Amino acid sequence: MNPNERLNALEVALNNEMNERQFYLNNAARTRNPVGKAMFERIAEDELEHYEMIKKLHAQWKEGGKWPETVPLTVKETNVKALLQRMVKESKESPASDGDDLAAIETAAAFESKGVDLYRELADASEDPKEKQFFSLLSGIEREHFLSLKDMEEYLKNPASWHTAKERHGLDGA
Repeated sequence: MNPNERLNALEVALNNEMNERQFYLNNAARTRNPVGKAMFERIAEDELEHYEMIKKLHAQWKEGGKWPETVPLTVKETNVKALLQRMVKESKESPASDGDDLAAIETAAAFESKGVDLYRELADASEDPKEKQFFSLLSGIEREHFLSLKDMEEYLKNPASWHTAKERHGLDGA
C-alpha cells in the first residue's frame, strides 16, 4: 500500500471512529439497561480517543508526507470486559433490556470486527515499525471491544448461562 492509499485509509478510519462514537452515544442514551449504558459510554470514550489520535496523525502525515515521529504509541487503558463484569456483579437482578439492545450490540460487534481488520491491514502494509505498532495497538483495542460486545450479547441472550460461565460454578457440588 503506497502512502496515499494509507492516508486515504486514515480518512476512512477517522470517519468510522466518529460514526461509531455517535452510534455508541445514541445507544447509551436510548437503553434502559445500566450495564449496556456503561459499556456503550466506555466504548464511545475509547472511540473519541482513537479519533483524536488518528486526526493528529493524519494532519502531521499530510503536512510532512511521512509517518510523524511525535504520534503517541499508547492509549488510555481500557477494559470493557472488566467493566461489564463489575456492572453485572453490582446489579441485583438482570437489568432491563429489549430487542433494540441486542440489535445494537450485534451492529456494534460488526463495526468493531471491521475495525480490527482495517487496522491489521494498515499494520501489515507498513514498513515503519512505529506505524506498524500504532495500527497493531488500535487493532488490538478494537478486538477487545469486539470480544466485550460478544460477551454482552451472550449476557443479554442468556443471563443465567453467562453467570454460570463467568462465576465458574461447579456442577459437582464442590
